[in-house]
Order: sequence, then structure tokens, then C-alpha cells
Amino acid sequence: MPDGVLTAFDRVYPFAWLGILVEAPPSSEELIYAYHDRGFALLSMRSPRVGRLYLQCRPDEDLLNWPDEKIWQELQTRLAGEENWKLQEGPVLQKGITGMRSFVIEPMQFGKLFLAGDAAHIVPPTGAKGLNLAVADVRILARALAEFYSTGRRDLLNAYSQTCLRRVWKVQRFSWWMTSMLHRFDDENAFDHRRQLAELDYVTSSRASSQSLAENYVGLPLE
Repeated sequence: MPDGVLTAFDRVYPFAWLGILVEAPPSSEELIYAYHDRGFALLSMRSPRVGRLYLQCRPDEDLLNWPDEKIWQELQTRLAGEENWKLQEGPVLQKGITGMRSFVIEPMQFGKLFLAGDAAHIVPPTGAKGLNLAVADVRILARALAEFYSTGRRDLLNAYSQTCLRRVWKVQRFSWWMTSMLHRFDDENAFDHRRQLAELDYVTSSRASSQSLAENYVGLPLE
């Protein structure tokens, strides 16, 4: 593409996720998102015998400073909940650091070149929208290509970028919101902390707010 065609919008978050893949049965039937004074934590499942867990950490974290025992201790602390609930531990199969970034390229097309997925946009993983957003791009592009090769019309192809970006920015907003609500920031003050707690209280006590979260988490309708 010639210089000046693309505009990049970028935001890098001041934290990362330390993630582990572990051989252990599920500790919960649902994902667990935890907001804790020590930072965010997430429990998710990959299969009936393999789980994926994350801890908020510094972007420059050294994995050598995180032996398995320390990781489990921190997860136990941040995920501690109901009295009868227990975090299932097991052998750690893999560990790594995931940076947190929001990124969008506009436009998502130039001539016969069409951008999709991570080539056009990246979201922080908090909202679990990366794959969902990429599949939506492909679905919209496939529909446009089908129309072009069956009728010769370019309407949907010409509108590809505009159509996708409407969804992309809504997903970026949701991912930013989830990330901002659930993570501790180094520069936050007492006001920011109370605001986050109020936001969590509202999400978990308001049907309208929880329904909005569910709609965005599951995935917005295709255009």
C-alpha cells in the first residue's frame, strides 16, 4: 500500500497476563473473572482435563521469577471465593507472558487487498473477542465475494471496510471496558479503585447492565 493510505490506532496497556496451561479437572463449570487488590485473575477451561489460568503481571515480567509453586499460591489468593469452592491444581504444561494491546487499522481494504483478523485489529484478551472478530471479518468478506462472483456487483466489496469497522470499534470499546474494569493500574488512585468496585457492583446487580455484557461477550449480530 502507498504511504499515507492507512491510519493506525494503537493503545498499549501497562500490564500483561502470566498464563499457564495445566493438567487438572475444571474447578468451575463457568469461567471465573477475579478482581483483586493484587491484580486480575482468570480461570478458563480447555477440556475436561486441561485448564488455562491467568494472572495480571508486569509487561517485563521474568518467568524465572515465577516457579509453579508461586503461581499456584497467587492464583489461590486471587481466586479465593466461596467457602466450599476449591481451585484444582495440577502439573503445569506451559507458561508464558501475554502483552495487552488494542490496535486498529483503517481502512481495512485497498484496491483488491482486504485485511482481516489480526492484520487489521487486535484486542486485549479480557473480552475473549479476538477469534470472534476475525470470523466476523471472514463472514462479511465471504458474503461480499459471493455476491461479486455470482452477480458482478461490487457493493458489498466496496463497503467491506466500513461494515467491518463498525463492529470492530464496538468490540474495541467492550474489550477496553472489560480490561479497565477488572485490572489494577499503577497510576490509579482511591477514586479509581472505588469507581471500579462500583462498576462491578452495577454489572452484577443490574439486569440491564448484565444483559449488555452478555450481548457483547457472546458476539454482536453480523451486519
